[in-house]
Amino acid sequence: MAIQTLKLEISGMTCNHCAKTIEKKVSGVEGVVSKSVSYPEKKGEFQFDVDITSPKEIIDSINSTGYYKVTGEIKTDKSETNNYDLIIIGGGSAAFAAAIKASELEKKVLMINDGLPIGGTCVNVGCVPSKTLIRTAEQLHIANHPNFSGIKPGKNEINFKEVIRQKTELVDDLREHKYVDVLKDDPNVTIVEAFAKFTDKNSVVLKSSNRETAGKKYSAENILIATGSTTFVPDLPGLHETGYLTNDTLYELEELPEHMIVIGGRYIALENAQLFARLGSKVTILQRSYRILPAEMPDVTETLKEILEEESITIKTGVKIKSVEKRNGKVIVNASVKDEDESIEGTHIFVATGRKGNTKGFGLEELGIEIHKNNFIKTNDYLQTSVPNIYAAGDVTGEYLFVYSAAYEASLAVQNMFGEKQTTKDYSVFPWVIFTDPQVAGVGIDENKIEYEVSTVQLKDVPRSLAARNTKGFIKLIRSKEDDKLIGARILASEGSELLMEISLAIKYGITVKEIKEMFHPYLTLSEGIKIASISFEKDVNKLSCCAV
Repeated sequence: MAIQTLKLEISGMTCNHCAKTIEKKVSGVEGVVSKSVSYPEKKGEFQFDVDITSPKEIIDSINSTGYYKVTGEIKTDKSETNNYDLIIIGGGSAAFAAAIKASELEKKVLMINDGLPIGGTCVNVGCVPSKTLIRTAEQLHIANHPNFSGIKPGKNEINFKEVIRQKTELVDDLREHKYVDVLKDDPNVTIVEAFAKFTDKNSVVLKSSNRETAGKKYSAENILIATGSTTFVPDLPGLHETGYLTNDTLYELEELPEHMIVIGGRYIALENAQLFARLGSKVTILQRSYRILPAEMPDVTETLKEILEEESITIKTGVKIKSVEKRNGKVIVNASVKDEDESIEGTHIFVATGRKGNTKGFGLEELGIEIHKNNFIKTNDYLQTSVPNIYAAGDVTGEYLFVYSAAYEASLAVQNMFGEKQTTKDYSVFPWVIFTDPQVAGVGIDENKIEYEVSTVQLKDVPRSLAARNTKGFIKLIRSKEDDKLIGARILASEGSELLMEISLAIKYGITVKEIKEMFHPYLTLSEGIKIASISFEKDVNKLSCCAV
């Protein structure tokens, strides 16, 4: 596809309706990819595929109306419009997965990124900084709270500035080596730092402080929107005036918060609440629903709540926030907690109340791209938006807000753009993790959904956990009554996420519980808990020997 721009002077127009009539007429010319006619300026701009049509055919179509006449052609700089096979708007995990896949297919790719640095949410303000800080806090917690009576707990303290410096060093290193270096020498991929706005379904124009790129126009056969998401901040009286933290700013603090109030009770809220509590902050969680992690079953949420409260984290549920204010250097949240008025005083507010799509200002409304929920882009099973040649992948779709699902979707979208056969997205087996301690890990459906049987083994019955003297949590397997196949699992365990893939593969490939029981599981590994839970569908765990046979 080789795109050129044709600019024409047109006479005979008497109103804006005339301009629309000309655009409609030119739309009938095969090979025209965009058109824009201005009645006040008496001009028209048309982009077309030179392999399909020519300037003469476009001019003839206008003149054939009998009302309007092309009076001249405005010469344009051929470099004004730059043509690619794929334009990617965004620079995070989805964008990079798409660029790599398209390059493998020998497609010419332009990546346009603005906002967060290259790497997007995950490496800059999400997965990488949060998980390395979680590990930091975990080591401090274990040092001060050993599980073994023969170890004397120390008075281990942290240098918070050094912790943040080391986190920043890791972020910078991974951004460079896992993102920038990956594509910098790829001849098929060009990266531009700018804000892109659609001018039509095949073209964007750049907004940038850089004079070399500002105002440049780019066109492509297909466009992928991979602009990610940001924190959804509720409209609470006084919140903006008082000030608050989100995951974009939390990991840049130079001093440890004395008392952090966390608004929200899902995975981002809980991970960071425990993280900062273990580093030494007082933490209060305010959750609107009557349970943390309200989408999960009570056995998961109530057990986790008890464990977090044992670490002196205050958890208030059934909270309706009325207002927020700042007084005498403190932040105060005025709320109704289970219908009782309370004022919660702290030093910092961290907002973790969900996400919203980064979709404002790109010109999506003008193109008719459908938006749903919190400014997310609606896509079909092939990752297409309501404009078929424009795709969306990753957090901006609002479906699965994980780095690995973003990469999967982006790669699939590119395959669907340029492949001979389209493939639908498949999330039938999707493992996920919440990195609290113990971790919450899940895959498949829970016992809310169909006819099922459940086997739950407490970690006090798993030899590995007994040996480690860390028996908080459980392993729960869910199987179909009809065919003995696993259909889901929920795990609450330290490093419980490491068990997920065995279960995921069993669900994916139809391995029965009987077959799992017959497989070797090394003694004194946490994975042996999967075998014990499988056996426990039929036997009482208290009647099993050490080796679970």
